[in-house]
Amino acid sequence: METAVSFTVNGQPRTVTTEPDRLLLDVIREELHLHGTRFGCGEGECGACSVLADGKRIFSCQTVVGEVGEKSLETIEGLSAGEKLHPVQQAFLDEGAYQCGYCVSGMVIAAVSLLNENPAPTDDQIRAGMNGNLCRCCGYARIFNAVKRAAAASAPASAATIGGRP
Repeated sequence: METAVSFTVNGQPRTVTTEPDRLLLDVIREELHLHGTRFGCGEGECGACSVLADGKRIFSCQTVVGEVGEKSLETIEGLSAGEKLHPVQQAFLDEGAYQCGYCVSGMVIAAVSLLNENPAPTDDQIRAGMNGNLCRCCGYARIFNAVKRAAAASAPASAATIGGRP
């Protein structure tokens, strides 16, 4: 039975009338017409479908829309502020971490979630935080460097200097 589900997407209140057990990924792409969130594996293993729910990464291919009622969702489309990219998006661009581009929206969302929780992650914490995302182009080194760059860019100026030099 269809029901109305209300939530916020990229800062905008939205209500959809649909089956509450419908996949969030399908609602995002088909009802909200936000196509940056991708279908990858359908099993929550590749990360292409990642979105933020109240600031934490979830796999929209494994989440039903009824579970996100009254939550704040953010997709890749909601990260930038007009022409100004989110610092993680800018770091991915600066590091050349956009290869074919299919995995990138999920990778960026995972990195934003990680940095929301831990603005100054260690290398091991970056690896753990990015776990659950697959890149078929094997651009992991550039992706890793992009996350490090984004973390450094958001660090206070005093913490970002080494030996008195920026």
